Amino acid sequence: MVFDVITIFPDFFSSVLEHGLLKRARASGQVQIRLHDLRDFTDDRHRTVDDRPFGGGPGMVFKPEPLFRAVESVKAESSGAAFPVVLLSPQGRLLTQAVAEELARHERLVLLCGRYEGVDERVAEHLATYELSIGDYVLSGGELAAAVVMEAVTRLLPGVLGNEESSAQDSFAHAAGPVGKGILDCPHYTRPADFRGWQVPEVLLAGDHEEIRRWRRRRALEKTWCKRPELLASVALSEEDRKILEEIKHAALASAASGRGDA
Repeated sequence: MVFDVITIFPDFFSSVLEHGLLKRARASGQVQIRLHDLRDFTDDRHRTVDDRPFGGGPGMVFKPEPLFRAVESVKAESSGAAFPVVLLSPQGRLLTQAVAEELARHERLVLLCGRYEGVDERVAEHLATYELSIGDYVLSGGELAAAVVMEAVTRLLPGVLGNEESSAQDSFAHAAGPVGKGILDCPHYTRPADFRGWQVPEVLLAGDHEEIRRWRRRRALEKTWCKRPELLASVALSEEDRKILEEIKHAALASAASGRGDA
Protein backbone atom coordinates (compact mmCIF):
# COMPACT_ATOMS: atom_id res chain seq x y z
CA MET A 1 0.00 0.00 0.00
CA VAL A 2 1.27 3.46 -0.93
CA PHE A 3 -0.18 6.59 0.68
CA ASP A 4 0.52 9.91 -1.02
CA VAL A 5 -0.29 12.70 1.43
CA ILE A 6 -0.56 16.22 0.02
CA THR A 7 -0.25 18.84 2.76
CA ILE A 8 1.22 22.24 3.57
CA PHE A 9 2.59 20.79 6.83
CA PRO A 10 4.60 17.67 5.95
CA ASP A 11 6.54 17.97 9.22
CA PHE A 12 3.27 17.38 11.08
CA PHE A 13 3.60 13.67 10.29
CA SER A 14 7.14 13.18 11.62
CA SER A 15 5.95 12.03 15.04
CA VAL A 16 2.94 10.10 13.75
CA LEU A 17 5.09 8.00 11.41
CA GLU A 18 7.79 7.25 13.97
CA HIS A 19 5.65 5.34 16.46
CA GLY A 20 3.52 2.24 16.67
CA LEU A 21 1.77 0.52 13.81
CA LEU A 22 2.68 2.93 11.01
CA LYS A 23 6.36 2.83 11.96
CA ARG A 24 6.40 -0.98 11.93
CA ALA A 25 4.48 -1.21 8.66
CA ARG A 26 6.87 1.20 6.97
CA ALA A 27 9.93 -0.55 8.35
CA SER A 28 8.69 -3.92 7.05
CA GLY A 29 7.97 -2.46 3.61
CA GLN A 30 4.26 -3.26 3.82
CA VAL A 31 3.37 0.44 3.62
CA GLN A 32 5.03 3.38 1.92
CA ILE A 33 3.99 6.89 2.96
CA ARG A 34 5.06 9.73 0.66
CA LEU A 35 4.62 13.29 1.91
CA HIS A 36 4.18 16.01 -0.71
CA ASP A 37 4.49 19.69 0.25
CA LEU A 38 1.67 21.48 -1.56
CA ARG A 39 3.80 24.64 -1.77
CA ASP A 40 6.18 22.78 -4.11
CA PHE A 41 3.42 22.88 -6.73
CA THR A 42 2.90 26.65 -6.74
CA ASP A 43 4.29 28.96 -9.42
CA ASP A 44 4.89 32.26 -7.60
CA ARG A 45 7.81 33.36 -5.46
CA HIS A 46 5.65 33.47 -2.33
CA ARG A 47 4.55 29.83 -2.86
CA THR A 48 0.91 30.87 -2.43
CA VAL A 49 -1.61 28.06 -1.89
CA ASP A 50 -4.68 30.08 -0.85
CA ASP A 51 -6.66 33.19 -1.70
CA ARG A 52 -9.76 35.13 -0.59
CA PRO A 53 -13.12 33.59 -1.48
CA PHE A 54 -15.13 35.06 -4.35
CA GLY A 55 -18.27 36.77 -3.03
CA GLY A 56 -16.57 37.75 0.21
CA GLY A 57 -16.64 36.09 3.57
CA PRO A 58 -14.18 35.11 6.29
CA GLY A 59 -11.05 33.05 5.91
CA MET A 60 -8.97 31.88 2.99
CA VAL A 61 -9.60 29.10 0.48
CA PHE A 62 -7.11 26.66 -1.05
CA LYS A 63 -6.52 27.46 -4.71
CA PRO A 64 -7.22 24.66 -7.21
CA GLU A 65 -4.03 24.92 -9.29
CA PRO A 66 -1.50 23.55 -6.73
CA LEU A 67 -3.76 20.66 -5.74
CA PHE A 68 -4.38 19.63 -9.35
CA ARG A 69 -0.65 19.85 -10.11
CA ALA A 70 0.23 17.77 -7.05
CA VAL A 71 -2.21 14.98 -7.88
CA GLU A 72 -1.23 15.02 -11.56
CA SER A 73 2.41 14.68 -10.51
CA VAL A 74 1.57 11.61 -8.41
CA LYS A 75 -0.44 10.11 -11.27
CA ALA A 76 2.43 10.67 -13.69
CA GLU A 77 4.67 8.56 -11.45
CA SER A 78 2.16 5.71 -11.20
CA SER A 79 2.25 4.51 -14.83
CA GLY A 80 -1.42 5.25 -15.35
CA ALA A 81 -2.74 2.96 -12.60
CA ALA A 82 -6.08 4.12 -11.20
CA PHE A 83 -6.43 4.89 -7.48
CA PRO A 84 -8.75 6.98 -5.28
CA VAL A 85 -8.02 10.63 -4.56
CA VAL A 86 -9.54 11.32 -1.15
CA LEU A 87 -10.26 14.86 0.02
CA LEU A 88 -10.42 15.01 3.83
CA SER A 89 -13.45 17.17 4.59
CA PRO A 90 -16.17 17.43 7.27
CA GLN A 91 -18.64 17.38 4.36
CA GLY A 92 -17.52 13.94 3.16
CA ARG A 93 -18.82 10.41 3.65
CA LEU A 94 -18.20 9.18 7.16
CA LEU A 95 -15.17 6.98 7.76
CA THR A 96 -16.42 3.64 9.09
CA GLN A 97 -14.79 0.26 9.40
CA ALA A 98 -16.54 -0.78 6.19
CA VAL A 99 -15.07 2.24 4.37
CA ALA A 100 -11.61 1.46 5.78
CA GLU A 101 -11.94 -2.10 4.44
CA GLU A 102 -12.94 -0.71 1.05
CA LEU A 103 -9.90 1.58 0.96
CA ALA A 104 -7.59 -1.25 2.06
CA ARG A 105 -8.39 -3.10 -1.17
CA HIS A 106 -6.52 -0.45 -3.18
CA GLU A 107 -2.76 -0.47 -3.74
CA ARG A 108 -2.49 3.31 -3.57
CA LEU A 109 -4.37 6.23 -2.03
CA VAL A 110 -3.90 9.99 -2.38
CA LEU A 111 -4.99 11.97 0.68
CA LEU A 112 -5.61 15.71 0.24
CA CYS A 113 -5.32 17.71 3.47
CA GLY A 114 -7.33 20.91 3.39
CA ARG A 115 -6.79 23.95 5.60
CA TYR A 116 -8.23 27.38 6.35
CA GLU A 117 -11.82 28.04 5.30
CA GLY A 118 -11.85 25.15 2.83
CA VAL A 119 -10.83 24.05 -0.64
CA ASP A 120 -11.96 25.41 -3.99
CA GLU A 121 -15.09 23.43 -4.90
CA ARG A 122 -13.64 22.44 -8.26
CA VAL A 123 -11.22 20.19 -6.39
CA ALA A 124 -14.11 18.26 -4.87
CA GLU A 125 -16.03 18.19 -8.16
CA HIS A 126 -13.30 17.38 -10.66
CA LEU A 127 -10.21 16.08 -8.84
CA ALA A 128 -11.24 14.10 -5.77
CA THR A 129 -12.79 10.65 -6.13
CA TYR A 130 -14.80 11.53 -3.06
CA GLU A 131 -14.65 13.47 0.20
CA LEU A 132 -14.11 11.66 3.49
CA SER A 133 -14.87 12.78 7.05
CA ILE A 134 -13.67 11.20 10.30
CA GLY A 135 -16.61 12.62 12.26
CA ASP A 136 -19.25 15.30 12.56
CA TYR A 137 -16.96 18.02 13.83
CA VAL A 138 -14.53 20.52 12.32
CA LEU A 139 -10.73 20.47 12.59
CA SER A 140 -8.32 23.19 11.52
CA GLY A 141 -6.91 20.96 8.80
CA GLY A 142 -6.93 17.50 7.25
CA GLU A 143 -3.60 16.28 8.64
CA LEU A 144 -5.07 14.62 11.75
CA ALA A 145 -7.78 13.07 9.62
CA ALA A 146 -5.20 11.73 7.16
CA ALA A 147 -3.29 10.11 10.02
CA VAL A 148 -6.51 8.46 11.24
CA VAL A 149 -7.28 7.13 7.76
CA MET A 150 -3.76 5.72 7.32
CA GLU A 151 -3.89 3.97 10.70
CA ALA A 152 -7.37 2.52 10.11
CA VAL A 153 -6.45 1.23 6.64
CA THR A 154 -2.93 0.00 7.43
CA ARG A 155 -4.01 -2.27 10.29
CA LEU A 156 -6.31 -4.10 7.85
CA LEU A 157 -3.51 -5.01 5.42
CA PRO A 158 -2.50 -8.70 5.48
CA GLY A 159 0.34 -9.40 7.87
CA VAL A 160 0.61 -5.91 9.37
CA LEU A 161 -0.75 -6.94 12.77
CA GLY A 162 1.03 -10.28 12.65
CA ASN A 163 -2.24 -12.03 13.49
CA GLU A 164 -5.04 -11.39 11.01
CA GLU A 165 -7.59 -12.56 13.58
CA SER A 166 -6.85 -9.39 15.58
CA SER A 167 -8.47 -7.02 13.09
CA ALA A 168 -11.22 -9.55 12.29
CA GLN A 169 -12.37 -9.39 15.92
CA ASP A 170 -12.38 -5.59 16.20
CA SER A 171 -15.51 -3.61 16.98
CA PHE A 172 -17.31 -2.72 13.71
CA ALA A 173 -15.32 -5.32 11.74
CA HIS A 174 -17.11 -6.54 8.59
CA ALA A 175 -20.15 -4.39 9.32
CA ALA A 176 -21.86 -5.53 6.15
CA GLY A 177 -20.35 -9.01 6.10
CA PRO A 178 -20.82 -12.34 7.86
CA VAL A 179 -23.58 -13.10 10.35
CA GLY A 180 -23.03 -11.39 13.66
CA LYS A 181 -20.20 -9.08 12.60
CA GLY A 182 -20.40 -5.31 12.88
CA ILE A 183 -21.21 -5.08 16.60
CA LEU A 184 -19.06 -3.74 19.43
CA ASP A 185 -16.32 -5.92 20.84
CA CYS A 186 -16.78 -7.90 24.06
CA PRO A 187 -15.00 -6.88 27.30
CA HIS A 188 -11.40 -8.06 27.74
CA TYR A 189 -9.47 -8.81 30.93
CA THR A 190 -5.89 -9.74 31.84
CA ARG A 191 -3.83 -10.38 34.99
CA PRO A 192 -4.30 -9.91 37.89
CA ALA A 193 -7.56 -11.83 38.26
CA ASP A 194 -8.34 -9.76 41.37
CA PHE A 195 -7.60 -6.05 41.18
CA ARG A 196 -8.70 -3.92 44.15
CA GLY A 197 -11.51 -6.34 44.77
CA TRP A 198 -12.77 -6.28 41.18
CA GLN A 199 -12.82 -9.84 39.93
CA VAL A 200 -12.38 -11.17 36.41
CA PRO A 201 -15.57 -13.08 35.45
CA GLU A 202 -15.22 -16.69 36.53
CA VAL A 203 -16.24 -18.03 33.13
CA LEU A 204 -13.01 -16.66 31.61
CA LEU A 205 -10.91 -18.58 34.14
CA ALA A 206 -12.66 -21.94 33.90
CA GLY A 207 -11.25 -22.99 30.52
CA ASP A 208 -14.55 -24.01 28.88
CA HIS A 209 -14.10 -22.55 25.40
CA GLU A 210 -17.74 -22.89 24.36
CA GLU A 211 -18.94 -21.15 27.52
CA ILE A 212 -16.35 -18.42 26.96
CA ARG A 213 -17.60 -17.96 23.39
CA ARG A 214 -21.21 -17.66 24.57
CA TRP A 215 -20.29 -15.24 27.35
CA ARG A 216 -18.29 -13.03 24.99
CA ARG A 217 -21.09 -13.04 22.44
CA ARG A 218 -23.67 -12.09 25.03
CA ARG A 219 -21.55 -9.28 26.46
CA ALA A 220 -20.78 -7.94 22.96
CA LEU A 221 -24.48 -7.84 22.11
CA GLU A 222 -25.26 -6.32 25.49
CA LYS A 223 -22.66 -3.58 24.97
CA THR A 224 -23.98 -2.83 21.50
CA TRP A 225 -27.62 -2.72 22.63
CA CYS A 226 -26.76 -0.36 25.51
CA LYS A 227 -24.21 1.92 23.81
CA ARG A 228 -24.79 1.78 20.05
CA PRO A 229 -28.22 0.19 19.41
CA GLU A 230 -28.39 1.64 15.87
CA LEU A 231 -25.66 -0.79 14.81
CA LEU A 232 -27.99 -3.75 15.34
CA ALA A 233 -30.21 -2.59 12.50
CA SER A 234 -27.43 -3.00 9.93
CA VAL A 235 -25.95 -6.40 10.83
CA ALA A 236 -27.07 -9.94 10.13
CA LEU A 237 -27.95 -11.64 13.42
CA SER A 238 -28.09 -15.36 13.99
CA GLU A 239 -31.00 -17.05 15.74
CA GLU A 240 -28.81 -17.38 18.81
CA ASP A 241 -28.10 -13.63 18.70
CA ARG A 242 -31.81 -12.81 18.54
CA LYS A 243 -32.56 -14.99 21.55
CA ILE A 244 -29.74 -13.38 23.51
CA LEU A 245 -31.01 -9.89 22.63
CA GLU A 246 -34.52 -10.78 23.78
CA GLU A 247 -33.10 -11.98 27.09
CA ILE A 248 -31.07 -8.79 27.45
CA LYS A 249 -34.11 -6.60 26.75
CA HIS A 250 -36.35 -8.53 29.16
CA ALA A 251 -33.70 -8.33 31.89
CA ALA A 252 -33.36 -4.56 31.34
CA LEU A 253 -37.12 -4.07 31.53
CA ALA A 254 -37.34 -6.19 34.67
CA SER A 255 -34.53 -4.22 36.28
CA ALA A 256 -36.20 -0.90 35.40
CA ALA A 257 -39.54 -2.10 36.79
CA SER A 258 -37.84 -3.29 39.98
CA GLY A 259 -36.15 0.07 40.37
CA ARG A 260 -39.45 1.92 40.02
CA GLY A 261 -41.03 -0.41 42.62
CA ASP A 262 -38.24 0.16 45.11
CA ALA A 263 -38.62 3.90 44.68
